[in-house]
Amino acid sequence: MFNLNFDEYKDKVLGCWYGKNIGGTLGTENERDTSINNVSFLPDKNKDNPAPNDDLDLQLVWLAALERYGVQGITKERLAEMWMGHIIGPWGEYVNCKLNIANGLYPPLSGSCNNDVWRNSNGAWIRSEIWACICPGAPDEAIEYAYMDSCVDHSGEGIYSEMFTAAAESAAFVLNDLRQIIEVGLSKIPEDSLTAELIRLAIDGFDRKLSWQETRNLIVEKNTLGWFQAPANVAFAVVGLLYGEGDFGKTVCRAVNCGDDTDCTGGFAGALLGIMLGKKGLPDHWCNFIGKNIITCAINKFEFYECPIPETVDELTERVVKQGLISSLINAGTVPALSSGKTEIPAAVFEQISGKEWAARIHQRSPYELEFHAPFAEISVDYENGPFCTPGEAKKITVRTVRYTGTYDDISWRWILPESWSADVATGHLIAINSGLGVLENTLIPGEFPEAVTFVPLEVTLASRRTKCVFQVPFVLKNTFNYVVGQLPDKFARDWKRWNKNPHLPMTGFALPEGIQNEA
Repeated sequence: MFNLNFDEYKDKVLGCWYGKNIGGTLGTENERDTSINNVSFLPDKNKDNPAPNDDLDLQLVWLAALERYGVQGITKERLAEMWMGHIIGPWGEYVNCKLNIANGLYPPLSGSCNNDVWRNSNGAWIRSEIWACICPGAPDEAIEYAYMDSCVDHSGEGIYSEMFTAAAESAAFVLNDLRQIIEVGLSKIPEDSLTAELIRLAIDGFDRKLSWQETRNLIVEKNTLGWFQAPANVAFAVVGLLYGEGDFGKTVCRAVNCGDDTDCTGGFAGALLGIMLGKKGLPDHWCNFIGKNIITCAINKFEFYECPIPETVDELTERVVKQGLISSLINAGTVPALSSGKTEIPAAVFEQISGKEWAARIHQRSPYELEFHAPFAEISVDYENGPFCTPGEAKKITVRTVRYTGTYDDISWRWILPESWSADVATGHLIAINSGLGVLENTLIPGEFPEAVTFVPLEVTLASRRTKCVFQVPFVLKNTFNYVVGQLPDKFARDWKRWNKNPHLPMTGFALPEGIQNEA
């Protein structure tokens, strides 16, 4: 592996947060404007007063998760619980995933189910910086965190977009060539994904010397998902980076001027360039204007008893850098060493960090596989086409067990079925061999659903133990959930603007089952 000078690393992390704050604030005024914009600098009202931005807010929750559980203790289930406890943003996928989790659909089901409109949206890739900062120069480590993060409230393109941004930002710690940085990001997502296609379109337009406006319009034409979705917005940010040609102001302005989710595009472009250049390389007139403060809007900051929310980018940097140091020690060999010595990056670093193998394994993970943890093994239930059921119609599932020790042993299992339910095999044994992996294809025939979600107990026992582990496996009656996030009633919109005075806003007013009307 290679070595990064600690002071240089810290300066790049600080540059990341300055760039994120500046780009996000620059884009706030034009968010959701689908036309080409013409911004050139920050509004006067943002002098020493950055705009509140959920893109940065959510990463403060992930910082608290890192400080509570450690870099090795991060799991998608723990991120989901942090989400439930700390995030109050009332938008799209943010609420859908909370309702899914409340109904027993933990990640990745929380992102892949009841979320058709928002699964490919922008909520995940906008919060990738923290994973890059604790995995500098180690994009494969960064994308593992990015996957655990994004599957909480996204699937498909929504996940690919965060894997791209996390990998590119991680690479920016050790590469100075923007094209190589973008290629590292592309190496971590499927070549046939819409995100990859539109990013390649941005590169092609730049190489053909089209104007940035022409390239932006080509992306709009090729975007099959419509506005406010991740693939086009990530590509707009790449337009800003390419046509900005290393100039920070030009980069964030061109990203924002492409329109659509402009605080996201400006924030990512600013953060990535901030990592490349470091705080020392960012223009003073941008940094001095915005100041150091962090203003939040989407989190209940009064609930962070153990890990208070950082108030400035300096404090955020100090705390993230601590996690980066821990990561470099724990993951020695994959995350570069951080030390007082000279930065030493091998000439072949691009080839080293642009491999596709680990990313390909992540892409193969099912969006409908729930994991449960026994003391002796990891148990998973993978539903064919999700957990949705119709009484009397077969539901195919795959049960997998992985012994933690990898030793040969007999694992018995038993479905404790409701009275009107049946299964082709309701009880049996899985012989854990080789790496301790046992796999069973199983078919259940659902019967009556007393509620929209029925939890069917799955009992798992290791032959050499007396302990019986029982896991509650959710099955959802088809067509009973359809979360609709609509226009905020005036009452809640007014409250949201005054969120500092009223942080405990009621979530039930923002996402309701279809057919129920919001009431002002």
